[in-house]
Amino acid sequence: MSNAEDDLRAREPLFHRPELGTARADFERMTVDSFWEIGASGRRYDRDYILDELERRYAQHYVDDWQISDFQCTEIAPDNYLVTYTLVQNGSRVTRRSTIWRNTSDGWKVVYHQGTIVEGT
Repeated sequence: MSNAEDDLRAREPLFHRPELGTARADFERMTVDSFWEIGASGRRYDRDYILDELERRYAQHYVDDWQISDFQCTEIAPDNYLVTYTLVQNGSRVTRRSTIWRNTSDGWKVVYHQGTIVEGT
């Protein structure tokens, strides 16, 4: 489990690690075809929408100051892991994050992601 935890800690926060790639093709490789997300707004987003947004984000100079705390990694099925953590962005935006990762023959793939805003922090 510690290898999975170390691997996944190095991949979170999801889509905020430029060292893992910033091109659409990088994010396509990182996600399963059926990937979906629930954003901090509570809206549901499909893979194509997320890929479009990431492509726009990284088409410009993008800087994101973030810190992770309370990182947890739990195997929920063979080769499938739930990662949860608290993310503070730019010193003030606090969200709780959860990601389901699958370890495949092609490497780690994201199945699902959710971010929920923490009020009153």
